[in-house]
Amino acid sequence: MEEQTLTVELGERSYPIIIGKALLQQAPELLKDAGVLSKSKLMVITDQHVAPQYLEPLLTVLTSAGYQVESSVIEPGEQSKSLADYEKIMTEAIRAGLDRKSAILALGGGVVGDLAGFVAATYMRGIDFVQMPTTLLAHDSSVGGKVAINHSLGKNLIGAFHQPKAVIYDTSTLRTLPKREVAAGFAEVVKHGLIADESFVNWLERESEALWSLEPEVLAKAIYQGCRVKAEIVSADETEQGQRALLNLGHTFGHAFEALSSYSTLNHGEAISIGMCIAAKLAERIGFAQPGTYERTRHVLSLYRLPTAWPAGLTPEAVLESMKRDKKTVGGKLALVLPRSIGSVEVVKDVDEEVIMRVMREEVGA
Repeated sequence: MEEQTLTVELGERSYPIIIGKALLQQAPELLKDAGVLSKSKLMVITDQHVAPQYLEPLLTVLTSAGYQVESSVIEPGEQSKSLADYEKIMTEAIRAGLDRKSAILALGGGVVGDLAGFVAATYMRGIDFVQMPTTLLAHDSSVGGKVAINHSLGKNLIGAFHQPKAVIYDTSTLRTLPKREVAAGFAEVVKHGLIADESFVNWLERESEALWSLEPEVLAKAIYQGCRVKAEIVSADETEQGQRALLNLGHTFGHAFEALSSYSTLNHGEAISIGMCIAAKLAERIGFAQPGTYERTRHVLSLYRLPTAWPAGLTPEAVLESMKRDKKTVGGKLALVLPRSIGSVEVVKDVDEEVIMRVMREEVGA
């Protein structure tokens, strides 16, 4: 498989997304190409699942190339996107002597990328960082510069827009993922098709078995196409003033599911999968979506072993209350991303709460 490169076009802050095998071994060259030089210390932030496999080899190749590198290892899971872990890493960075020319390397999945990015965005008012995703799910979160930590009352409520210098996506790391994490990653891959590219959804349906088996050529194409959709949208609307909000398909419901389950029962991809199904059913119910949009959405997600039914133990009333704390809510009014059809979505701000509740209550009884 040949290396592939996309560019997120943001003028002087444009950056590459490099996708290929064994890229961590090429990290020194790729960092230098991105303008991350060896004059100041780097800090690699990773988690306890990723560290045993990839941290030491990365540190070795970087130090051999003349980089000074520190590392910080967090516990895996959404619970680490916390103020406590943020303060811990900040303390480690200060004690290690990182300066304004230093850079943070985020080696891991979406949690690591979000937390490490927020550290980089706020350390000494902002330093460089590089995303090095090791999960399929992170093909989405590593692109676009949204970085954040959670609050007990909601997900990603404390954050910033801080673009990386590069995204270095070593697809070799995906071979060690548990199948549940593979499925979670495909939720965001499917999402990119559902919002902007019906032909991509058709292809995802045809190639589901090859993709589920992580066949390298097919997987690389899926990652590339998902990153392409996101890169185009981010390039057009960096700080979510309009079009970028479309990337939140399923997320207003999904973030509520995650928060109410204390980030322990459902992972992000599972929560978003269910959220996309409910959004499609709601869109059909109010006459917004083409008939069949819900069934097609549910079908393609089920091909990737993702849940599509209401999560156990959650009430519609609690979910609605959590949704109202979502950062996309303005003046108490929910802003929902709803499909018109497969491959076409819009932001809808005036859906009657009673209709939302009726659809959710049906799901609970289903």
